[in-house]
Amino acid sequence: MAAPALLLMVAVTVVPVLRTAALSLESYSLSAPSERAFAGLDNYGRILTSETWWQDLAATVVLTVTSVGLEFVLGFALAMAMHKVLWGRQLLRTVVLVPYAVLTVVSAFAFRFAFQPSVGFVGGDFNWLGETWSAYSVIVLTEVWKTTPFMALMLLAGLVTVPGEVYEAAKVDGAGAWQRFWRVTGPCVRPAIVVALLFRTLDAFRVFDTVYIQTQGAVGTETLSFLSYRFLIRDLEVGLGSAVSVLLFVCVAMIAVGFVRAFRGES
Repeated sequence: MAAPALLLMVAVTVVPVLRTAALSLESYSLSAPSERAFAGLDNYGRILTSETWWQDLAATVVLTVTSVGLEFVLGFALAMAMHKVLWGRQLLRTVVLVPYAVLTVVSAFAFRFAFQPSVGFVGGDFNWLGETWSAYSVIVLTEVWKTTPFMALMLLAGLVTVPGEVYEAAKVDGAGAWQRFWRVTGPCVRPAIVVALLFRTLDAFRVFDTVYIQTQGAVGTETLSFLSYRFLIRDLEVGLGSAVSVLLFVCVAMIAVGFVRAFRGES
């Protein structure tokens, strides 16, 4: 019964991954296709010994940690507000989720124009996207505005599963608001927290469109996804671009395994 679905999944996921892995082992440039040859692990050696890879990895980690951390704090606050509010709950949930309905490309352009020097209503005369850390701030702000509602929605799904009797019992035992939050709410919504952080971390680690639209990878904001794009599309270096894609896939897999193991350990 599951064979057709399994075959379809293999066709759309496993086959492209294996094809990319095979291309990463070749010296293959579309500007000189006749010189295509097997190169073994040379592409990986060139990438991992280059300064660009480690700079882009650092930029990706900084953007991921900063944006996901802010989204978690703001998302938890929004989830608590949506869970506790008694009047206008549906309206509040609808308003909060509006940014998530906006396309990432649209939000990236909106923030780019908002911070445009002399034109945008935020930027003033300062070139926010022309300096490293201000450009980081704009990119992170865009990601936080766009995806905090997703984090809030995931955490809200965990909050609604906490039985009210548990809070009543904690109150009877003399637990204050902070103790109820730390000892009741936190442990009860831990599975939702892990899932929300895992999804957003994997998504943020592959950030591309916001960086592409706002900075084109300039002023030290190039991420690993953008590096793969640059090799494959701009430089036509299929072998090197495929190797970067494989390394990015390995990083994402390691993050996923780390989250799952941490969750199992705490369970």
